Amino acid sequence: MDKIKDTRSFMRIFHRYLGYLMAGIMAVYAISGVILVYRDTDFLKKENHYEKVFEKNLTEKQLGEETKIKNFEITKTENGIAYFKEGIYNSVTGKADYTKKELPFVWDKMTKLHKAKSEQALSPLNTFFGVCLFFFVLSSFWMFPPKSKVFKRGMVFTAIGIAIALLLTFL
Repeated sequence: MDKIKDTRSFMRIFHRYLGYLMAGIMAVYAISGVILVYRDTDFLKKENHYEKVFEKNLTEKQLGEETKIKNFEITKTENGIAYFKEGIYNSVTGKADYTKKELPFVWDKMTKLHKAKSEQALSPLNTFFGVCLFFFVLSSFWMFPPKSKVFKRGMVFTAIGIAIALLLTFL
């Protein structure tokens, strides 16, 4: 019985202090996650103007990659000038003049938390975050004795949570 009590005590203490550490990280993830939900709108975005010189004679695909404009499409080309919704590109000189709606610097950096790839500097933070969340899932089952009413009710809510997540995932 002492071993069970020791495990429960350890889980509760570790859960508590890791929870305090994760509170700050989760706040940043939560705010940036809400902002990402509205990434297909102009919510919080401001229009930035760019005048850049790229290589000459870029293809439509290359120009889209250089400008980093989503769904880039040239609408017409006339006398070496390519026109697109956001601006123009002179294929003879390589000069591009265009505008983009972008999140302000701080919000843009925060939303990159959700988009980090394994080779990027943020990947260890994302991995740590995921591992900690999984620990919270597991350690929560040691918060109350398995035969208690709270634990049994918690299991029902866990099942409901899994069902909702799976249902919404497959809709």
